[in-house]
Amino acid sequence: MKGNEALAAAAVASGCRYYFGYPITPQNEIIEYMSREMPKIGGSFIQAEGEIGAISMAYGAAASGGRVFVTSSSPGIALMQEGISFLCSADIPLVLVNVSRGGPGIGSIQPGQADYFQATRGGGNGDYHTIVYAPASIQESVDYVCKAFDIADEYRNPVMLLMDGMLGQMMEPVVLPEEKDFSSGAKKAWALSGHKNAREKNVIRSLRLKPEDLEASVERREEKYRRAEKELPEFEEIGPGDAEIVFVAFGSTARIVKEAIGILRGEGIRCGMIRPITLWPFPDRAFDNVGKAAKLIVSAELSMGQMIRDVRLAVNGRYPVKLIHRIGGSLLSAEEVVMKARTYYEDAF
Repeated sequence: MKGNEALAAAAVASGCRYYFGYPITPQNEIIEYMSREMPKIGGSFIQAEGEIGAISMAYGAAASGGRVFVTSSSPGIALMQEGISFLCSADIPLVLVNVSRGGPGIGSIQPGQADYFQATRGGGNGDYHTIVYAPASIQESVDYVCKAFDIADEYRNPVMLLMDGMLGQMMEPVVLPEEKDFSSGAKKAWALSGHKNAREKNVIRSLRLKPEDLEASVERREEKYRRAEKELPEFEEIGPGDAEIVFVAFGSTARIVKEAIGILRGEGIRCGMIRPITLWPFPDRAFDNVGKAAKLIVSAELSMGQMIRDVRLAVNGRYPVKLIHRIGGSLLSAEEVVMKARTYYEDAF
């Protein structure tokens, strides 16, 4: 399946019955799929008047306890940032997908990874975090969409998949999950689902005018984020224990780096890789597995260098950290990675 269509199919199988969005390349196949399939299963599909409307409608549907799916691409996600801050402040779960493109601004429709700061730092106001997964294949995209719905409900927090346009547009074999049935499941106790005098009414809000109320709310949410930092970090590693060069890459870029590692190992240069699967919380502990042979860490990314900041924080001065990158919608090639890594290797020795 094409990546975008597989994402949509996985969301439906995960119990999503509410989709809100607005067309933008390179994720339009998702909105096309949902517009066709949601009515068939009794779900709701709404193409909003724009991205601000879409995230606001999603806020309402998710507050009523539904499993809600929202997708867009870089400039569209930028427009949704205020709504994402609202969702976090009200502890409302939903799943977002950013099939990212080149930027800033309108940029291009080609793949990019320069939305890393936007995803992991958040473009809205206040102290909040969005949980962020970065799949590297279409199968992982499917698997992590399914996981994202469960994590969003468990943590009562928006969960984002940060992908690039290549993963959205390419085709690979994929195994879709069995469809879940939530029609007779337990209601979410906090949701605005109607109570008919059977319980106390629920109130969901973001506004807290008393300083002590807002302070308590933010501190309570911070406890949730600290728990997430302990429980959620995921990563893949390829032989960092004996590596002289340890690459760090996420998403489709990691696949290109894997090819480069094979070439470099063939030349006698021992290389490994740490692939963060969660971008927030960032898997700092993965860098504890870097061995004594390491001479440098290399962050490979499709940006001017954003993830490299988190890499440096995780490395904490133990090794020099270098950057290999492309921007503007251009992909790295394995040959480019090999050439630049050779230069860094020669300088290190």
